[in-house]
Amino acid sequence: MAAVPADVQIAPQTLAAFEAAKGFMPVDEGRALHAAAVEAAALGLPLLEVGTYCGRSTILLADAARAAGVTALTVDHHRGSEEQQPGWEYHDPSVVDPEVGRMDTLPTFRRTLHAAGLEDHVIALVGRSPQVAAVWGAPVGLVFVDGGHTDEHATADYEGWAPHLAEGGLLVIHDVFADPADGGQAPYRIYRRALESGAFTEISSCRSLHVLRRTGPGI
Repeated sequence: MAAVPADVQIAPQTLAAFEAAKGFMPVDEGRALHAAAVEAAALGLPLLEVGTYCGRSTILLADAARAAGVTALTVDHHRGSEEQQPGWEYHDPSVVDPEVGRMDTLPTFRRTLHAAGLEDHVIALVGRSPQVAAVWGAPVGLVFVDGGHTDEHATADYEGWAPHLAEGGLLVIHDVFADPADGGQAPYRIYRRALESGAFTEISSCRSLHVLRRTGPGI
């Protein structure tokens, strides 16, 4: 299996915006995501992300989309995933709406895109991933799964969006850990399911980020 191509570069201003944005993706995995987005954008189809949070990884998809003349789509209810709720490891009180007492990452996301100069290249789909997927009717060139990390949510993201991925398109799954000691297993299980389906072939990886190409029908 090949590593991520080293010759796919991120413009300094895009990389600076990515590093300045609130979020969790490290730079090396961000470079891998960007390389996959650049490749997938050549299909001329939208690039779709499940799990926006505050827009850190959206910057990379939007940059690739801008260069190719396509659109980046990002799906999130913006109320935070399980591990981002109060009392959990990744909770950030700065993104809690004081009026309603719940997380709301949408304003931070919008500020992130504005600062990066990428607002015109992104469509934010605000809602729960399975509901949005159920009414979505067009093919996409990339599906990046980085939403909720329970089996329920990861499976729903995969089952909802993988059917929309075009032939030759790329399925990118984040936080894939074969060893339970390294992280939750839900993303790993959908990664294994995709490979075992016969519909996907892995083409590259960078630590917990794995890139698969659709090479057959089904999920």
